[in-house]
Amino acid sequence: MPNILDGKKLAQEIELTLKQTIESGSEVAKRPPGLAVLRVGNDPASGVYVNYKEKACERVGVRSFAKHFKEDISLEELREIINNLNEEKDIDGILLQLPLPSHLDEDSLLSSIDPDKDADGLHPLNLGLLIKGEKGPRSCTPAGVMSLLNRNQIKIEGKRAVVVGRSVLVGKPMALMLEAANATVTVAHSKTKDLPSLTREADLLVVAAGKPYLIGKNHVSENCVVIDVGIHRLPPEQENLKESKKTKLCGDVKMFEIEDKVAAYSPVPGGVGPMTVTMLLANTVDRWQKHCGLPLTISHLLP
Repeated sequence: MPNILDGKKLAQEIELTLKQTIESGSEVAKRPPGLAVLRVGNDPASGVYVNYKEKACERVGVRSFAKHFKEDISLEELREIINNLNEEKDIDGILLQLPLPSHLDEDSLLSSIDPDKDADGLHPLNLGLLIKGEKGPRSCTPAGVMSLLNRNQIKIEGKRAVVVGRSVLVGKPMALMLEAANATVTVAHSKTKDLPSLTREADLLVVAAGKPYLIGKNHVSENCVVIDVGIHRLPPEQENLKESKKTKLCGDVKMFEIEDKVAAYSPVPGGVGPMTVTMLLANTVDRWQKHCGLPLTISHLLP
């Protein structure tokens, strides 16, 4: 039987550690950690994600400064808001919820976040630190994947890893983190020719392509470890199919085709998703400890 990589259970364990860390450090710090999550417009998925993050903050004791702006906010207005948050002493982490409306320059706004308050690890300086192998805030989703692999004692060193997807949010930092753990890494994408022949070479396959059911049984080798980063709502005509496992959500991988073939896999939902939110909290608590001069006790939770 394959090993199911339970991200929900691990996230709960890490959240307990974070809660205890905050409780023990708040008296000395004179305040709890603070996280500002900025949402622009009314994208339904963004609304769901921000709600998850607010509830997670409440569970562990992080003070949430969630801000929701109208879709027509200007670039200058939003940049000024970010600059003000950079100066706020009670805020340790800032996250700009993506995607943004098309008139806003995503790169410019991410670059305006203080890199020391970059809770999502997407500031160019922090991406540069990742490339150099130096400490700094890490992109939350790939950091969650690394934590999931490490906690389940899945060996990375010397393994052939294939990452499907090359976004700055997941694919590129994921490849760098795996490389830092001494895997031999190949990055594939939508223009890759004969994708199945490449992915079948993987001991570890991370799929972050953003395409429902892209990967099936002919894409994976026996005893491969498969991490499914994607999460999608099934179209109405597929909601009642047997393979949907009675859920309206699916990933980038047809797990119903490969679950008996692989050594381990992350389910959707309940795999990478909960870990993404938890690593956001871990980044924020780590920054809080640094800002308040507390011992950095949770560094082992971060890749």
